[in-house]
Amino acid sequence: MKSTVKVAADREYDQTKTVFPAEVARGVHIEHVPSLQALKLFHLMIAKAGGRMADAVSHDFRLSEIRKIDGMRNHDRASLVPLFTELRNATIVHDDKAKKRLTIGGLVDEAQIDYRDEVGGDLLVSWEFSKTFQRMARESNHWAILDRQAVFHLTSKYSVLLYQHIASLQNLRHTTSKRFTVDELRALFGVPAGKVERFATFNQRVLKPAVDEINSDITRFDLEVTYHKRGRTVAVVEIEWLVKDDLGKVSAELDRPKAGRRARRDGSAETPVLEFPVSGSVKGTKFEQIARDHAPKIEGRHVPDLLTLSADFRSWCAGKSISFDGPSIEKTFTGWAKKYHPR
Repeated sequence: MKSTVKVAADREYDQTKTVFPAEVARGVHIEHVPSLQALKLFHLMIAKAGGRMADAVSHDFRLSEIRKIDGMRNHDRASLVPLFTELRNATIVHDDKAKKRLTIGGLVDEAQIDYRDEVGGDLLVSWEFSKTFQRMARESNHWAILDRQAVFHLTSKYSVLLYQHIASLQNLRHTTSKRFTVDELRALFGVPAGKVERFATFNQRVLKPAVDEINSDITRFDLEVTYHKRGRTVAVVEIEWLVKDDLGKVSAELDRPKAGRRARRDGSAETPVLEFPVSGSVKGTKFEQIARDHAPKIEGRHVPDLLTLSADFRSWCAGKSISFDGPSIEKTFTGWAKKYHPR
């Protein structure tokens, strides 16, 4: 049987996937669960370490790599400190019943931020995994293969925790569902005792939003939840999973703008979210009609050259750091077009 670190080493060529020790991916041993951004950072750390995740060595990456992650583009030295603090404070409590050994440890031993090149806009971040994590990775013979961009695009830590847990179970033979007690689900999501106690509230705020996001075109899974009651009380929650038939839609959604994703997922988007063309002319797009309706006419009859107009708008946006896929790009272009005069 292959070990997790051997599989991770063998797949280091694939920058789209991350090999995760199943014992960590299932999350049931982790207390003080980190926030969404800290979890994404931890996924990047494991991806960078690859087959060396169980080695007692220092790993590193640059700030520019962190900024490539969806929702983490504005991090700097100050904002990284609380994320590593969360990872340092997360606790693994693992009871190996076969060996009758209870282990209490952490995820990260030490992290360092070298900011000698900070003026140039970059930092070097290094860290060492804890002895507990190294041993779990070294002894692991079960792993989850996670779609890296799916993790980075999820918008809730509960979605990340459930997604990585299901991914760790996917390749188990003859296993397509799992039953959880309510307490087990609360542990999986890191919901502490005394918080969100009513199941109806837990379902509304934690479980259902996570399932809905995973069922969207961000991930490869479709989940179905069945509630088993004891009397009038939900006692067991069964989650069944299957891999989507059309993974091309998953890849396409990850390439689409984040703006409007929730509306597309909920089916409430009345019209597609617009994105201004990143090159070429607006001819053949909705922006062409906006330009024809609002741009001042040349000699009172002709709209300005659309290719030049498009290039001028992109230059204007670049000067103001306006994204071409922002939720108000149509309104922004309309206002700009009304005042446009060709150079």
